[in-house]
Amino acid sequence: MDLWQQIVLQELAFKFIRSSGSGGQHVNKVSSKVELSFNLEASLAFNEKQRAQLLKKLKNRLTKERVLILQCDDSRSQHDNKALVINRFLELIQNALQVPKKRVSTKVPKAAIEKRLKGKRQLSDKKANRKPPELS
Repeated sequence: MDLWQQIVLQELAFKFIRSSGSGGQHVNKVSSKVELSFNLEASLAFNEKQRAQLLKKLKNRLTKERVLILQCDDSRSQHDNKALVINRFLELIQNALQVPKKRVSTKVPKAAIEKRLKGKRQLSDKKANRKPPELS
């Protein structure tokens, strides 16, 4: 586990809520749904550049206070739900921190240019053949 992951795991806040869905009477007694919240502004795990990148990539998922909230109620077990939501969170952060490769522009191949010009020439000839011949 990376250093930033260890720091981030200590900064996470969990809230346990009664879950909806399957479980019968048991679901009304047990708080198995897990809500994870992470304050991106107050985090010490990321430098300014990383924080700016996270804010940009996750802007649709953040609250006005720049808090990321994830929920999980897939399982009937609180422990399983907590593990699932932590994995989702770490995956989300890792994907947001990836820097996309710069696109290297390449020259258009000669064959592609010739093919395009050939097509234009054929279309031009076809249209020219539609015209009545000039009688002079």
